[in-house]
Amino acid sequence: MIFFFVITSVRGLSVTLYMCCLILSQARVLREFSPEEVTANIYTMVDVLLHHIQLELQRGHLVQDLLSKAITNLAFFVWTHELVPLDIVLLALIDRDDDPYALRLVISLLERPELQHRIKAFCSSRSPEHWLKNQPPKRAELQKALGNHLSWKDRYPPFFDDIAARLLPVIPLIIYRLIENDATDIADRVLAFYSTFLAFHPLRFTFVRDILAYFYGHLPSKLIVRILNVLGVSTKTPFSESFAQYLGSSNSSICPPPEYFANLLLGLVNNVIPPLSSKSKSNPADASGRRTNFSKPHASTQAGGNSNADAQRAFYQNQDPGSYTQLVLETAAIEILSLSVPASQIVSSLVQLIAHVQAMLIQSNTGQGMSGGLGQNSGLPTSPSGAGAESAGASRGNTSASGISANFVSRSGYSCQQLSVLMIQACGFLLAQLPPEFHMQLYSEAARIIKDCRWLSDSSRPVKELNSAVGYALLDPTWASQDSTSTAIGNIVALLHSFFSNLPQEWLESSHTVIKHLRPVTSVAMLRIAFRILGPLLPRLAFARPLFMKTLALLFNVLGDVFGKNSQASPHVPASEIGDIIDFVHHAVMYEGQGGPVQSTSKPKVEILTLCGKLLDLLRPDVQHLLSHLKTDPTSSIYAATHPKLAQQHPS
Repeated sequence: MIFFFVITSVRGLSVTLYMCCLILSQARVLREFSPEEVTANIYTMVDVLLHHIQLELQRGHLVQDLLSKAITNLAFFVWTHELVPLDIVLLALIDRDDDPYALRLVISLLERPELQHRIKAFCSSRSPEHWLKNQPPKRAELQKALGNHLSWKDRYPPFFDDIAARLLPVIPLIIYRLIENDATDIADRVLAFYSTFLAFHPLRFTFVRDILAYFYGHLPSKLIVRILNVLGVSTKTPFSESFAQYLGSSNSSICPPPEYFANLLLGLVNNVIPPLSSKSKSNPADASGRRTNFSKPHASTQAGGNSNADAQRAFYQNQDPGSYTQLVLETAAIEILSLSVPASQIVSSLVQLIAHVQAMLIQSNTGQGMSGGLGQNSGLPTSPSGAGAESAGASRGNTSASGISANFVSRSGYSCQQLSVLMIQACGFLLAQLPPEFHMQLYSEAARIIKDCRWLSDSSRPVKELNSAVGYALLDPTWASQDSTSTAIGNIVALLHSFFSNLPQEWLESSHTVIKHLRPVTSVAMLRIAFRILGPLLPRLAFARPLFMKTLALLFNVLGDVFGKNSQASPHVPASEIGDIIDFVHHAVMYEGQGGPVQSTSKPKVEILTLCGKLLDLLRPDVQHLLSHLKTDPTSSIYAATHPKLAQQHPS
């Protein structure tokens, strides 16, 4: 009945007639209508209203007159009689954004003076932390609004709550819909009008983060600044000191220097990453003392654990930060998303920083360690130490121009060796908070750095020499940093592991992209790197069988690049050279079958053995022989012979 009044009033029905009907309808609504029924009626009203506007346009009426009448009558029901909840009307209109006039009605309703008066009263009567108080909002002039027959009751109809409070969660949705319809100028105007009001939103941090992530790459700089203003100064958001410089400068499209990203990661090391229990082996007392000075209560191991648990969810599932640890992490992600530069440039800067992190830290630490660091990287010419010299040589040009401050390491309270490892962890943690566009760029850049290593692509080197080089390159970065033998490949692989460990399960399937960039694999050395990248993922995927099977199939195909029947890899490598990889494949299959650590009674799943049996046909006979137990044939597979289901299918 409500929409009947709105529509017919647009067409000129007698005011007296529908006023009489209104009085009867209002009593029935207050007495009988549930919130669901009210919502359904309002959505129907909006549909019919927009349809009638289109019909009246075809009859020759001016659109401005029709919209003005519609707004006037909607305002009559919303504010004069409070029969129609404004928030539901706005939601219904933005859900019909396919109509060219729906969003125009939304903007007109938001600019009504009646609404502005209520919002000013709302903001002046409470603090932005009003949502922390567990009590229902008090309605001003309650008796006037409800009448004597309802004002004495403990509970009132839900559409008689505070209009401004009910509008708080709707404004962000309106902003989303305006941006989706390329109305960024109007969105900027609405944000400018309601920025003070949005400071009262209990999830304003979530709103800012999600809108920057969802529309990344499609927001003008002016609108980004306006969105960030929603956070306000009262929240004490820990932005970087130089963030405003890169955000508001005329050259905002230029990527910030490495120093900016290094300081961003340092903030995560100091406030987000759990502190190390062990101290620097070079000067334990000094490191311990400095760590005590720089550690913060909110950066405890427990806080770090909480933030790590939050990282297992996608960025849009994390709510407003509940601790300083979460606040620092989310602020760093918001900074990255606010930069008006492509994701490829941001990821490239971060990855290059991590690839040469130890050389950068040694150089910045009082300026005395650079020559020593390079000396340590100048080992055998075909080992990653030699490649490290190459990487450090490239790093010389980067770090000298980066302007990393001399006290950078001391600000962390860690030694150079410890800080390099923690910065790798922090970078992976940060990248996992960002949208998938950044993930794709990470895979591409990581694969490029690995493939560009000169010693790895040198096919003239003996296989054993390359295997030795890979062994050094893939050494755990914790040990490598302590011995000052960190390499670009080792750091990049460690970065990917940190990234994977903090990535939500639904985004792990994209991890195959980095291996696809590395293919075709033409050497055992590259094969080991591919297995080292994806290997730690398999135990985590044991509870997601479709993804586990895809990952296992990809690794078999990579194995086929080098040891396939039609492989073009040279020189010919005997299967005995990859005994460790063969053992790993067996262990991964058994781990998935057990659903956890392998035990004496563990058995592989039939589906996995069936998959492996098909993939084995890609490989050379000598490699197939080493993997013959991963088949469903009981005559050649001990797993199949002892598996209850397979033994019944193939009786002896």
